[in-house]
Amino acid sequence: MRKSGKIRFTTKSTGVFLLLSGIALYVAPPAMAADACAAPCNTKAKTCAECDKIFSNAGSKLTDELARLSKECCAPKCDDTCAKPADCCATSGGCDSCCDDGGLLGDCCLGDPWELYPTNCDGIKVGGWMQFGYHSENTGLFNNLGKGLNLHQGYLYIEKVADGSCDLDWGFRIDGVYGVDGTDTQAFGNPAGEWDFMNGFDHGIYSWALPQAYVEVAEGDWSIIAGHFYTIAGYEVVTAPGNFFYSHAMTMFRSEPFTHTGALATQQVSDTVKVYGGWTLGWDTGFDRLNNASPFNNGNNFLGGASVDVTDDVNFTYTTTVGDLGSRGSGYSHSIVIDTSLADDWNWVVLSDMVDTNQGAGGHEYGLTNYLFHTINDCWSVGTRVEWWKSNAFGPGMQSEHSWTFGVNYKPHANVVIRPELRHDWNRNPAGQASAFGAGRGNGKTDYTSVGMDVIFLF
Repeated sequence: MRKSGKIRFTTKSTGVFLLLSGIALYVAPPAMAADACAAPCNTKAKTCAECDKIFSNAGSKLTDELARLSKECCAPKCDDTCAKPADCCATSGGCDSCCDDGGLLGDCCLGDPWELYPTNCDGIKVGGWMQFGYHSENTGLFNNLGKGLNLHQGYLYIEKVADGSCDLDWGFRIDGVYGVDGTDTQAFGNPAGEWDFMNGFDHGIYSWALPQAYVEVAEGDWSIIAGHFYTIAGYEVVTAPGNFFYSHAMTMFRSEPFTHTGALATQQVSDTVKVYGGWTLGWDTGFDRLNNASPFNNGNNFLGGASVDVTDDVNFTYTTTVGDLGSRGSGYSHSIVIDTSLADDWNWVVLSDMVDTNQGAGGHEYGLTNYLFHTINDCWSVGTRVEWWKSNAFGPGMQSEHSWTFGVNYKPHANVVIRPELRHDWNRNPAGQASAFGAGRGNGKTDYTSVGMDVIFLF
């Protein structure tokens, strides 16, 4: 079991005391030896040989004490997941590191990841990833191509995080992505030709996108970003390393924004409560907004919410957009996420989304998604996702769609993630009869099973 911080502090304090004591032993005897050896030797005084012996013994004591302290400090501090001391800290390095015992899956010793340009003295960091994936069916949810291996996200970012813990600080972030996910990541809530949407960034199935470009200021418990940035709504995200599954939920793709342009303030009210509030130009806009005779595409809405640690094991997050959402009409949306730690290695997440606008078709959408994850060790984890989603966008009445996904995450290296998955989608119309999916999903079938796998190389 790992030592608590208090115990670590006591040990280190004791070690410092013993070390200083050792130094005292090391320094004092040689001085006395020198005095004794400076005087003429006689039968009552210590001989020079005896003085040298005292010096040698003091040095040996110091050497032994330093070795003991070093061994205690850098010995593996392992928890109950380690089967035996030999499994721990063998190759990963660092005083507090521990190699997980994966049972039949073997030990996991990832070590530290390689970084393209780690945070320097100015606080600037450059990083990214390459994501390659294959899926057997068109899900219409980012993975909207048929069979084939593609580059989904060639991603690069540069950032400086504003650290307001001591005083007023500033920062920024700029993201660029190229791949088959580029089209879905652009600011498609814009008029064509504005920012990165339909602006010469498309090259066949591959596209460029600039999903983030903002500045940040922070002081104390406050942080404000202004510019183009990812949404705070929902649970799944656009960036591949931020998700467990290769494929996406229907709710995430259809009933949540991806990006905003505007300003968003965040305050850490207490250790357990964080609140958000800001203004944006609607959903998925980039420094512009739709503006014509239609009554619901001017883009002018509130974005905000709160995140609360209800207990040590339960977090509740509510986010909302209210007002003119631009291309999604005028109205209201929310995402509710309840994230629960069932045990040290089990995690259950419930997501509930609602969209209610005056858009007409697609103006009323509801979703409920359950996620369950089990972490075997730092290298292996498994998860499942079960989703129900209902909308009036794909036919008369409110049509329900369902999906079930099972996936595995495997990290053979600190910079590599492999995510195979099995997914099944099925559909029912208001009369309870099966109906075909729209937009080419599943090649027109009423239900279909797909397999997929991607690999993410982080840097």
